[in-house]
Amino acid sequence: MAANDRAAAPGKSGGSAGSDGLMRASLSAVAPGTALRDGLERVLRGNTGGLIVLGSDKTVEALCSGGFVLDVEFTATRLRELCKLDGGIVLSSDLSKILRAGVQLVPDPTIPTEETGTRHRTADRVSKQVGFPVVSVSQSMRLIALYVDGHRRVLEDSAAILSRANQALATLERYKLRLDEVAGTLSALEIEDLVTVRDVSAVAQRLEMVRRIATEIAEYVVELGTDGRLLALQLDELIAGVEPERELVVRDYVPEPTAKRSRTVDEALHELNVLTHAELLELPTVARALGYTGSPETLDSAVSPRGFRLLAKVPRLPGAIIDRLVEHFGGLQKLLAASVDDLQTVDGVGEARARSVREGLSRLAESSILERYV
Repeated sequence: MAANDRAAAPGKSGGSAGSDGLMRASLSAVAPGTALRDGLERVLRGNTGGLIVLGSDKTVEALCSGGFVLDVEFTATRLRELCKLDGGIVLSSDLSKILRAGVQLVPDPTIPTEETGTRHRTADRVSKQVGFPVVSVSQSMRLIALYVDGHRRVLEDSAAILSRANQALATLERYKLRLDEVAGTLSALEIEDLVTVRDVSAVAQRLEMVRRIATEIAEYVVELGTDGRLLALQLDELIAGVEPERELVVRDYVPEPTAKRSRTVDEALHELNVLTHAELLELPTVARALGYTGSPETLDSAVSPRGFRLLAKVPRLPGAIIDRLVEHFGGLQKLLAASVDDLQTVDGVGEARARSVREGLSRLAESSILERYV
């Protein structure tokens, strides 16, 4: 097996985050372009069916009965021929070797499963018991199913996945265009010190929407393997800077802690992340996730940015210097009004950097105003 095939080899699950990571690694391991996917499709075309455990340890060995101990290098043709035997196949944890073939897998029968066919029930139970992914190739239903930590995913043809991925990409393009519009408006309002909670919530809402659509497309990229290379390039181009922008908006506007409420940047980002789709459509709910009360009066109340977002647009300005500038001046308006001499009073800001910051903020202010009113 090629090195890039082994690099995507799945491991064992560990918690919900581990389960998600294992599913992505497993989908990557069986994606088009890998030797394992080639072998599975050969089995499907051969109309023989198969049951393959993607990993081995003492727990897997304890479930194996009979069959043959092989320990040979994995190839697609070997997988195809060995699936002609009755019984399952066990691969090494890095998917580089076929360890056993023709084995009867005997999982704990008390493990609950909703599957009906013998092969699928065994695959589901083995996956849950040993923690490794298991692939079942159905002879009668003509499909390949991947079982990972209690979840079942049917591997679809690349054309079907690409069709859905392209629809999602078109949606992402529209949402990204709208995001650019509201983000540009926010920049202009920041320069004029006219920002309201509603404006901030609208930008945070669009950033979260774009992030979620991008996450969905990223899953398609994993499933597509080598067939998803162009999709991955388009996705990278569209979402460049979205995640940093999301954090910068929150850092700029998360309310100062009070006796009644307190929310950190990480907490606000988490609250945005866990909003349901319906909740995300409501600006008051988004405002509450950011740490505001979310009432109509609050939405129209004025807020001032700290300056993280605009300073991040100044070329070659390190994050540590941005933090010091914000801490020293306390807000964007004071930064905009600061002279070169004022800027030099900040630790780490010499004359050259002070001029760069001063000129950079001036250019950003001019361009933002022009884009808004011209």
